[in-house]
Amino acid sequence: MLNDIYSRRVLELAADIPLQGTLPDAHASAKAHSKLCGSMITVHLKLDGDVVSAFAHEVKACALGQASSSVMGRHVIGSTAEELRALRESMHRMLKAGGDPPSGKWADLAFLEPARDLKARHASILLIFDAVVDALAEAEAAEKRRAAVST
Repeated sequence: MLNDIYSRRVLELAADIPLQGTLPDAHASAKAHSKLCGSMITVHLKLDGDVVSAFAHEVKACALGQASSSVMGRHVIGSTAEELRALRESMHRMLKAGGDPPSGKWADLAFLEPARDLKARHASILLIFDAVVDALAEAEAAEKRRAAVST
């Protein structure tokens, strides 16, 4: 069972996380922390309308959290806020309700499906999605405040 969870692809993804670091001119940042395992992820992003135009993240997580962050880092730029919110819901359904894994450019997330039976690992896997959605909400709220001030 552990061989399925920590597959070669999961370990490859965990070892190669793109866009690590900070984004000094980010429109928003958000941090997600798992009290259960101690994993922590901070994301920084910029939006062009509702599309992510720049992204960076700081990842301190187990291999499963690193793998999900790696997939996010590979595909987040160019993704819409709506797509990323739907992705978070899809990942929650996959892990917690037996839903299908994401497809298309997010298909590598299917490698995390074997962790469905390890509830203690769900939080670490989901941290990146929660942090991204929180950062999107922060960026959108900041944009609304800017628009209100300028009118």
